[in-house]
Amino acid sequence: MKSKCFSFVLFLAIFGYSHTLGVEYLRKYKNHAVYHIHTENEKDVEFLSLIEKKLSTKFDYWNEPNNLNKYTDIMVKSEIRSLLEEVLNTLNFEYSILIEDVGNMIEKQMLLNSMINKDSGADEFDYGKYHTLDEISNWMNDTQKAYPKLVTIFNVSRSYEGRTINAMKISVSSSSKKPAIWFDGGIHAREWISPATVIYMTYSFLSKYSIDPDVTKILETFDIYVLPVFNVDGYEYTWTKDRLWRKTRSKTKVSGCFGADPNRNWDAHFCENGASKDPCDDTYCGIKAFSEIEVKLVADFLLKNNDTIVSYINFHSYSQLWMSPWGYTNKKPKDFQVQDNGSVAALNALSKLFGTKYEHGNIASTIYVASGSSVDWTYDTANILYSYAVELRDQGKHGFLLPPEQIIPSGLETFEAIKGLAFYIQTQLANKRF
Repeated sequence: MKSKCFSFVLFLAIFGYSHTLGVEYLRKYKNHAVYHIHTENEKDVEFLSLIEKKLSTKFDYWNEPNNLNKYTDIMVKSEIRSLLEEVLNTLNFEYSILIEDVGNMIEKQMLLNSMINKDSGADEFDYGKYHTLDEISNWMNDTQKAYPKLVTIFNVSRSYEGRTINAMKISVSSSSKKPAIWFDGGIHAREWISPATVIYMTYSFLSKYSIDPDVTKILETFDIYVLPVFNVDGYEYTWTKDRLWRKTRSKTKVSGCFGADPNRNWDAHFCENGASKDPCDDTYCGIKAFSEIEVKLVADFLLKNNDTIVSYINFHSYSQLWMSPWGYTNKKPKDFQVQDNGSVAALNALSKLFGTKYEHGNIASTIYVASGSSVDWTYDTANILYSYAVELRDQGKHGFLLPPEQIIPSGLETFEAIKGLAFYIQTQLANKRF
């Protein structure tokens, strides 16, 4: 009897989410696969690029050729898989298949998410579930009502499609000006664990204030700015049209190609290495620096408030990395050691909870060269010393399709990291006049 009841519930869940999302959304990546390819050196990377051209296709780079583990993750369509494998074997590339059927994994993630209880109100908001843009907006409003003395919601930006982009400020009243920490999620639309983790950490700060001595001390020392979803148009699109969309949704000069990479659009060595000038590429930098209104207005806010903001943290997925500038070059900035010590403090705290291992270093040397990034700009132009780009769970098993059961563990361990970093920054500021 229990088995039949469960099967019926499962049927209703499948029917419900299939009906809501539509067949096209669910079939878009049917039989697509993600390959984990060993790219030992520049020659291997060049060969991979040549293979892409010879196959007359565009690989979707889930994890670009990088300096840390010498592997590249690419998603390919079903019709070129056998040919790709033949070429890789001929050229003696070492590879494995991370995900056999991306479409099935998307369906599984959506199904698991849809089976989690529906929420109503801040107290019943399910932090172990991925949420739509509207649900996140309602959560923000409910949270402000639940913590009126701690939370202020403000309009920080707007999107190309006209959506309001709201952020939150968590602040304990003080007689003196306090330094502030900013963190945001969802700059790349498909990285759902990023907003989910940011939301969980926000809840943790608020629910533990006056109860947990460490949290209380942090909030009495710092103001916290939170932008749960940076790229709102792109994020909405991942829920309605294309689960793996990355960029913004602005029009480009090429028909059928939309958006720019909002983490290549900052005025920091704009569109140099690690960014593309092709509007159809996922790393398209945009027609000019700050062409994307979402990026420009957030940058304006950060610059206007750089007298108080001492740390900027930009959350991504995946790979488990905690990185500091520079992204545009392998060279390290003059403040690298101070920044990297902050990464170490964060990761020491993070690993204590579940033993999760992250790597750290500057962006270009740890993952890959990326010009026009938020972190390079916040450090170099806004003078925010403790600027970090963080790649959350996992290391490739699920990639961008992390099951909802991992949201709370990610939130818990990353919250510990933020606390560790906050105490490190507090120590660094202790002997300076703020």
